[in-house]
Amino acid sequence: MAGWRNEFSLLFIAYGVSDVRQTEIHTAEPLVPEPSAFDVVMAIEQLKRHKSSGTDQISHALMNAGGMTIFSEIRILINSIWNKEELPEEWTESIITPIYKKGNKKL
Repeated sequence: MAGWRNEFSLLFIAYGVSDVRQTEIHTAEPLVPEPSAFDVVMAIEQLKRHKSSGTDQISHALMNAGGMTIFSEIRILINSIWNKEELPEEWTESIITPIYKKGNKKL
């Protein structure tokens, strides 16, 4: 910010502007509405099939088998997280499983 202030000060001086008051600039994040039921359903449908589930052991097939009941509960969960603006601790965990094709498996 200081760099821009200096740059514009030089421009004002060059054009003879002497009365420039420094004002504080406040910015606000744009309001983004929470995900709709349609958004949640589309996101679940776009999940890749035949992929392993995460630490919760909930697969794509299980979510689809639950139908609108599961979609509704997932939407409630997503909107709660959206409004709190904080991910659950469990969502930061991941499982990495090496898959060996060739070479020494002990490395």
